[in-house]
Amino acid sequence: MKKNILIVPGDGIGQEVTEVGKSVLVKIAEKFGHEFIYDDALMGHAAIEATGNPLPDETLAKMRASDAILFGAVGHPKYDNDPTAKVRPEQGLLKMRKELGLYANLRPIKLFDELLGASSIKPEILKGSDILFFRELTGDIYFGEKGRKNDNNTAYDIAEYSRYEVERIARKAFEAARTRRGKLCSVDKANVLETSRLWREVVQALAPEYPDIEVEHQFVDSAAMMLIKDPRRFDVVVTANLFGDILTDEASQIAGSMGMLASASVGDSTGVYEPIHGSAHDITGKGIANPLASVLSAALLLDISFGLKEESDSIIAAVDQLLKDGFRTKDIADSTTPADKILNTQAAGVELLRRL
Repeated sequence: MKKNILIVPGDGIGQEVTEVGKSVLVKIAEKFGHEFIYDDALMGHAAIEATGNPLPDETLAKMRASDAILFGAVGHPKYDNDPTAKVRPEQGLLKMRKELGLYANLRPIKLFDELLGASSIKPEILKGSDILFFRELTGDIYFGEKGRKNDNNTAYDIAEYSRYEVERIARKAFEAARTRRGKLCSVDKANVLETSRLWREVVQALAPEYPDIEVEHQFVDSAAMMLIKDPRRFDVVVTANLFGDILTDEASQIAGSMGMLASASVGDSTGVYEPIHGSAHDITGKGIANPLASVLSAALLLDISFGLKEESDSIIAAVDQLLKDGFRTKDIADSTTPADKILNTQAAGVELLRRL
């Protein structure tokens, strides 16, 4: 197989972890006889510094021309501490999703048994958890009209959904449930929000087309509680942009760390694969970032965009073996982890490649 892969490191630790993710793709190509051609591009704060634009036209053109994108993270404290900034790294992220039509964000929350102790949740509650989130990605409050009024003393963000936006993400979730345990939980706030009432109406209308799928509806506050109380009850979860953003970060505690969670943003063309963590400037340059989420994102890329299931599974197996062998990065280590088993970012990549 011959494919073009664009590497977009972005900002902060994104630049460190994507280096490891790419090295895994290189190894896979060598091992299985594929030809992956790589290019790279600027985005986020790095792009603003270089061009004044968080998503330069050159980067967008490269994205459209690629078969898949391995992405890092965007963000910088400079903008977090300046709410008046007109140009922000996250604008590039939202524009990328819109321009590439990336309406479905898939976030697998899969717990490796060796990390049962890494979470603050009791192991007996966590064991066996395996959840696939579908977060709608191009609608909701993030893309609605926003602004200030009343002499800048009032701010507003409008949440908006169209029927077709809900239907297309819901169908993807229903289809995924057919390949898993046959359970779908749709999360909304239909007791309060009109957008959620439309969301529930659409999911209910689709359900008869999937009689083999057990469907339940949960309010987001209840779902947030149940994720911590009984995560094993969930199989596939579909929800709106804002709720999905919050719930999947909460669910990172099931896996023990955000550094273990990959994601795929897909639509009808090029897919983007990235860790769910941010740019983490507090640890940038210290060499302690966990690269395994980027590695697992590379596995998703191979599976979803290229249909290379065996290659993808071999990466997951290598990660599993690394953990079984007792190796940890700082974020998933505990008081029982020997010092010589705690790896920095680069060393984790080296040990993983050995197992791959």
